[in-house]
Amino acid sequence: MGPTPRRTRRWRWASLLGATALAVTAGGALACPAGAAGANVDFATHCIPPAVSGLPPIDGTTTASVSVDNTSPKVGDTVTVTYTVVTPAAGNPTDLALPADIMTPTGKVALGGAQTGSVTVAGPKKNTPVPGKAPFPSFSMTGTFTVTKAGQITLAPGDYNIHTSYILELDTPCTVTNPPAPTSQTVTATDGTPANTRAISLGSASGDPGAAVTVSGTNFTPGASVTLAGRAGAAQTADTATVTANAQGSFSGSLTVNDKTTTGVVAYEGASWSADKGAGPAAYVVNDTTPVPAGSQKLTTTVKAGTLSMSQAGDAVALSAVDFGKGGASTGALRTVTVKDYRGGPAGWSLTGKVTDFTGPGAKIEAGRLSWNPACATKAGSPSTCKAGSAGTVGLSGATLASTPDGTLTGGEFTVDAGLSLDVPAFTPPGAYSGVLTLTLT
Repeated sequence: MGPTPRRTRRWRWASLLGATALAVTAGGALACPAGAAGANVDFATHCIPPAVSGLPPIDGTTTASVSVDNTSPKVGDTVTVTYTVVTPAAGNPTDLALPADIMTPTGKVALGGAQTGSVTVAGPKKNTPVPGKAPFPSFSMTGTFTVTKAGQITLAPGDYNIHTSYILELDTPCTVTNPPAPTSQTVTATDGTPANTRAISLGSASGDPGAAVTVSGTNFTPGASVTLAGRAGAAQTADTATVTANAQGSFSGSLTVNDKTTTGVVAYEGASWSADKGAGPAAYVVNDTTPVPAGSQKLTTTVKAGTLSMSQAGDAVALSAVDFGKGGASTGALRTVTVKDYRGGPAGWSLTGKVTDFTGPGAKIEAGRLSWNPACATKAGSPSTCKAGSAGTVGLSGATLASTPDGTLTGGEFTVDAGLSLDVPAFTPPGAYSGVLTLTLT
């Protein structure tokens, strides 16, 4: 005997509730990034299940925390914020088990104190299976904000929303009943170091030994005593002079250059050179006017500056396969990138990468699921030393693969590698998926 119309309707509602059981919250437990963990706080939460579920609003208590990667930032710094829902306001209201990786959480973190506003946070589409009538596991969301004011800035958990992708695409907003929620974290921001905008220019780029060169400067401290000095590579020569900046921070002075090894001229405030209170070096060459002895020939040569370039040992990477129903890490290695910096100047370089979503047979794997573990090697004799980027997510916004710092003389040859790992959801439809990793050298 078939089911009555009422039983059929009830079965359909139960099926839909399987898709909307995340009506309050859900997600896989995620590890917070390294940094300062915030205190767990409780706050009343009002959640509205999707209308199709037929469930009334749910009022409960959420336990959450907010952590940051830097509790003592400076104005201008970017702070990474992690909002973790430790105990959601409710659990799975049905007897139906919910599969893994069907929800994507988003939310807000409220800022207070010296800086007000909110931080938008989002989490990956990841959760463990949830048995019927079981409590939902915790989940984490991350975002960033730029510090604009000095002082104590409080962070409190705010509203959050769960988007579910199981049978139907549904949203379940949960709001703080009496905002703001209790403060979970506090950072103390200080005034950032002002950017050094000091600059100099020379009246000429070369001169005979003993000739004077005019040095003009701007944006120095008004009334400051400024030292003009010759440089031979990274070392200061004995050729110096002193000028005083006017009320506008400008000056014009004369420096007599005798040292034939001079490669540039600098100007700085204080007792010795400091990149924070100086400008230059501005290129300057001392002409070699030494007479050629009888019966001799004077030999000269020129070292020409080159370019900054990179090459790749291939343009395709095949990651390891994963099983449908299990998912997990699909791993591989980045094709080795060779960076050649033959510019011979003071500038370092940065190699960054970003990746698209991985598209496949009617589905996709989000870009945020690709992570890497960079490594960088410096060829012997290179003036610069390569530094590998941090291990972590690549994503749509990108991350640093490797870099070298600015310096008096930079350059060299470097090889960059990285282990790759794509976190594939367990029930991703079978088939081939591909994404594009774009590397940019600046």
